[in-house]
Amino acid sequence: MKPVLSPEEMAGVDRRAGEPADVLIARAGAAAARKAAQLLGGAFGRRVLLVAGKGNNGADGRTAARLLEARGAHVSVLEAGELSPGQALPVGDLVIDAAYGTGLQRAYTPPSPARGCPVLAVDIPSGLSGLTGQVLEGGGAMRAAATVTFAALKPGLLFGAGPELAGEVELVDIGLGPLVDEVCRTWLVEDADVARLLPGRPREAHKWQTALHVVAGSPGMTGAPWMVSRGALRAGAGYVRLSMPGVSPSALPPSELVHVPVGREGWHEKVLEGINRVKALVVGPGLGPVPASTGEPGPGLPGGEVGLLLAGAPVPAVVDADGLNALGTLDALKLVTGRRQAPTVITPHEGELSRLAGTPPGPDRLSAVRQAAARSGAVVLLKGSTTAVAHPDGRALVVSAGDARLATAGTGDVLSGMVGAFIARGAPPFEAAALAAHVHGRAALMGNREGLVAGDLPDLVAAWLSSLASKEPLRYKGP
Repeated sequence: MKPVLSPEEMAGVDRRAGEPADVLIARAGAAAARKAAQLLGGAFGRRVLLVAGKGNNGADGRTAARLLEARGAHVSVLEAGELSPGQALPVGDLVIDAAYGTGLQRAYTPPSPARGCPVLAVDIPSGLSGLTGQVLEGGGAMRAAATVTFAALKPGLLFGAGPELAGEVELVDIGLGPLVDEVCRTWLVEDADVARLLPGRPREAHKWQTALHVVAGSPGMTGAPWMVSRGALRAGAGYVRLSMPGVSPSALPPSELVHVPVGREGWHEKVLEGINRVKALVVGPGLGPVPASTGEPGPGLPGGEVGLLLAGAPVPAVVDADGLNALGTLDALKLVTGRRQAPTVITPHEGELSRLAGTPPGPDRLSAVRQAAARSGAVVLLKGSTTAVAHPDGRALVVSAGDARLATAGTGDVLSGMVGAFIARGAPPFEAAALAAHVHGRAALMGNREGLVAGDLPDLVAAWLSSLASKEPLRYKGP
């Protein structure tokens, strides 16, 4: 996992650095020069324009300029403070953006590079918030072909407009690694983390070792339980028990699923009868409005059947969609998680978290997801173009895999099944949520650029996981 530090955390690391600032600047400048030469295909004879500010970011850029000049490049240094907003830059082979770093708090309107001239950003594209990835209000930012950033990734490179404006991001250690490790509470998930953290299947494995119970669906809403269950099976659940309140098992085609029929009301009791046989529970997708239970919920326990099931289930649980609607608020969920013996994971999208929290997440998504986890006592996976996962203790994981092809109905149902399967396989719920989101995104990238549907994903998930395990080239030939 790659460390992610906020601008404030990064500033604290810089203040505690045991080496002089000029040593760190020399290392950062050398890294920027190497990246520039790579983009240029060699420095000799190339025309480089450096837009430099007065702070350390500008100093990094000036160091890079001197090194490029020593390799034969023709470098023109332009003072950021002397350029007019939007001023057209001379023609060159590369622009190095070293105007302002992650600590910038005011709007900045950058100059305009010549058409077709690539931009290398130093630490972060100037004008972009290092915390949120939003362009600072009233300003702008140059779109970089690449960004070289130092010591740790910054949230602004991962959220908001950051991924589009930063281009390819290269993280360089300039000697601050131990200090970064001391303060870091946020990490970016990578492919290698799936291989390292997702338990494999033992030689003497049997189906019950990774069994999962899914409670999903309602009359007229049978697609959701199908997607959840298939996502779970393809993600490695050895046995999936499915209960669809008020729906006959015949509503779904014959498959590997084991149906546990339940009525429209009182279904939590039937599910709880066999819950000790499974390793995890997924509840919510497609349930529709959940009626209040006639059981004994205990003082103040919300959520009707969903609340009763969660309170009585001794296994980790994943709650999504209508399960979240039944619980209503983060504070209501806290009443349920306080009664549980095992961890709870919720997987809201932005609209669902807005309803649960009573306010939209806002641009600082890491802060929003941390607050939601602390308030609810649950692991919170906030879905989005960049997904954020937070533990109630304040740790967070970021997932940048996937793209807009996942913006189609049912993909979230597949994800909730995958989270449940990864927990059933033995991954801790916090890590399982982030690993599942990463695999979900990586699998989608193997599918059609246009017309990908949720039903495609389970087979793509199995193909991606298989390729990772065998270290074979990623390819998918269909079911």
